[in-house]
Amino acid sequence: METQLTSPAPFRASALALMASRFNVEPTKLHETLKNTVFKGASDSEMMTLVVVANEYGLNPLTKEIYAFPAKGGGIVPVVSIDGWIHLANSHPQMDGVDFEFAHDADGKLVSCTCIIHRKDRSRPVKVTEYLAECRRGTEPWKMEHRMLRHKALIQCSRVAFGFSGIVDDEEAATLRDVTPPPAAVIPTTVEKPKKATRPAKEEPVEESQPEESPHVTLGKLISDNQLTAGDVLDAAEQGGIFLDTAIPLIDQPEDVVREILTSWDAIVAMMKGGAK
Repeated sequence: METQLTSPAPFRASALALMASRFNVEPTKLHETLKNTVFKGASDSEMMTLVVVANEYGLNPLTKEIYAFPAKGGGIVPVVSIDGWIHLANSHPQMDGVDFEFAHDADGKLVSCTCIIHRKDRSRPVKVTEYLAECRRGTEPWKMEHRMLRHKALIQCSRVAFGFSGIVDDEEAATLRDVTPPPAAVIPTTVEKPKKATRPAKEEPVEESQPEESPHVTLGKLISDNQLTAGDVLDAAEQGGIFLDTAIPLIDQPEDVVREILTSWDAIVAMMKGGAK
């Protein structure tokens, strides 16, 4: 009589067993714990991905250095917390120190933070600057602007310096969506009806229409007039169903996205003013 095997596939078992051996726990107990806590909601294949990524970078999910985050459009993405990014940078064999430089405007307000990572195998350090206007969000942690911007600079500089890939932070994960290209936007235009034939002697001069102002220039003026930051617009646009990748400046958005923002501008301004009460 043949006995059916009900254990997980060898590759899946070995990945989980490898993680279990690092923490000196039973694989079955570890699997149950992860499924009920930091990897909650993940399918078997997504669980496999999370375990493999955690093993690849030596991250500890039990201390929330890495955890599962539901992506827009469905599925799970591996998210690395700031503690996980610090662990990745400090544990890299070529890490040789890190410095931070803050820049402020004439009024003393924070403008940017530059992270400088030194590698043992390179003569020049890696420098990455992150700007508050592009990173700030309307969440509670961002009340500590210097700390949060320093975290952002460290994450991006670590990626450049050490080539970390396949992982994101929590705020980046919140912007991920289905990558299927949306249908092309149709911009309505006014079609001039054909005119009846008239005698040349009585033909009326046709007034030329003025060219439409550039959407990018108009958007920037609206932001300035309403005293909103780029981060404010990104938050309001996302809440209103308009997707914007926070890593891309507004000026680089496609024309159809900018036109959608302009069309919804009154609602965006009202949303921001209502949230400030």
